[in-house]
Amino acid sequence: MYTHTCTYPRTSKDIWPLAWDLNAAFPLTSVCWSLDSMAHFGLCVPSEPLTILPLTLEPEAVAQAHYKACDRLKLERKQRRMCRRDPGVAETLVEAVSMSALECQYQFRFERWNCTLEGRYRASLLKRGFKETAFLYAISSAGLTHALAKACSAGRMERCTCDEAPDLENREAWQWGGCGDNLKYSSKFVKEFLGRRSSKDLRARVDFHNNLVGVKVIKAGVETTCKCHGVSGSCTVRTCWRQLAPFHEVGKRLKHKYETALKVGSTTNEATGEAGAISPPRGRAAGAGGGDPLPRTPELVHLDDSPSFCVAGRFSPGTAGRRCHREKNCESICCGRGHNTQSRVVTRPCQCQVRWCCYVECRQCTQREEVYTCKG
Repeated sequence: MYTHTCTYPRTSKDIWPLAWDLNAAFPLTSVCWSLDSMAHFGLCVPSEPLTILPLTLEPEAVAQAHYKACDRLKLERKQRRMCRRDPGVAETLVEAVSMSALECQYQFRFERWNCTLEGRYRASLLKRGFKETAFLYAISSAGLTHALAKACSAGRMERCTCDEAPDLENREAWQWGGCGDNLKYSSKFVKEFLGRRSSKDLRARVDFHNNLVGVKVIKAGVETTCKCHGVSGSCTVRTCWRQLAPFHEVGKRLKHKYETALKVGSTTNEATGEAGAISPPRGRAAGAGGGDPLPRTPELVHLDDSPSFCVAGRFSPGTAGRRCHREKNCESICCGRGHNTQSRVVTRPCQCQVRWCCYVECRQCTQREEVYTCKG
């Protein structure tokens, strides 16, 4: 008989530690902000780990610890200044790193590129304008926007609180209440934090556009939650607040945008040889008035065609040895090389029942399963 409690804490084996290189317009890039330290859940753990500060610290000590936390992140001068304004920002950045990394890996778990961003693969990938790079910029900005809005409503930030902008329909019949996620503050912060680069820098414009796509997807997923108040459960008065969609839903929407991403090119000034405006995708006209022909709809855009990711190279370790699902994706992931089949016996909890109070009781069941891995 197998017994365990109803809580299931994650261990370091469940989470691949990834983090952002916030100095590079803030996509998911590195394992640990270039610090000689250990990484756990996307969090760098040097001699003074980034943790919640104890309440017994003096205000000066709290400020110094907060400044040190911001200094450990690879931030530009403006970003570091914004981080230092609020003691909750550094912690929220770390939370956004972990959340976005996990979602990226989940969305690409059945793909040739499975969000592997280790060492040289990361650096090479971010130098190119692939679809995968576009997704990383979008999921990163979405992660920070989501984490900041939640941090505001949870009271972890000093410069923001619950959403205080009740522009809902039938406002007279509703009583604004609850504690809505402060998307207004978080989206404004993220746009300022990322900053718009020079319009002459073609790649920077594309990256900034993809950053904004992440923010817009967060906005599109806002829902209004209401609770009724009244005699016998009548809904004469409702308390309503805004909530963000679960981040997993955001990841799904961005994955769809990745699959339908638009390739754009650049025009070249024949006199100077320098890249000029971005030419629109095939079949799409430039915006009216000669403006920026980047799509006005929140679609991901990329400049370069993606590699196959089949064999080890500059951008990925390849798919040799990758586990696959025979009926689902072995043919695609293994790139036509075929797969190996290995039979093994595994023991898992089964026939579980909840016992009062409060644990789950399970039997141990043994079964044989087949594991499929790509040939080299």
